Amino acid sequence: MDQRDVVREGYDEIASTYAEKRDGNGRERALVESLAAALPDGSRVLDAGCGAGTPAMEVLADQHDTIGLDISAEQLRTARDTVDSDGLVRGDLATLPFADDTFGAVVSYHAVIHVPKDEHATVFSEFERVLRPGGQLLAALGDDPWEGTNDDWLDTGTAMAWSFHGRERSADLLTEAGFRVESVEPVDDELGGTFAIFRAQPEDSETLPGHN
Repeated sequence: MDQRDVVREGYDEIASTYAEKRDGNGRERALVESLAAALPDGSRVLDAGCGAGTPAMEVLADQHDTIGLDISAEQLRTARDTVDSDGLVRGDLATLPFADDTFGAVVSYHAVIHVPKDEHATVFSEFERVLRPGGQLLAALGDDPWEGTNDDWLDTGTAMAWSFHGRERSADLLTEAGFRVESVEPVDDELGGTFAIFRAQPEDSETLPGHN
């Protein structure tokens, strides 16, 4: 089975369980809150791989025009119960269904890691394409490289697949896609493992607030 099918079908099957287990109340939420506060009120923001809407979309939607995109229809249905927003779209990170220069920020938590790693360069290029000049990217990527499957993820009897580079390769790919990496922070994930939270801007943007 194609990796996308494994991921889509897996999340369709376990959407409610995933929502219960990922509350996103730690450092990841704090980073989204910081981003939300730094953006002008009413900015258009994309949560790319929004899942159940936590933590990114529910934080951002309070102040901003937020669109959530996910490959899983059931995840999007769950997100509708979490976030007061009509902006939920089914789609693929490697072919974003949005025009150039649409968003003031893109947040992508634990989503790129499910895309085959040989397509990560395309995903990063898509993020750069849909960001407006001066836009900001906040993304949870691999800290160390890994790929594989778990046939009983979250003790649900459901298969899930991952494929990701380590932080050095991801930084290189972001740079090649036209980003300037502002910071990388390792964060322990509530579902296990450590991921690298990247903050980046298109190369021709001003430095992120609070960063030199």
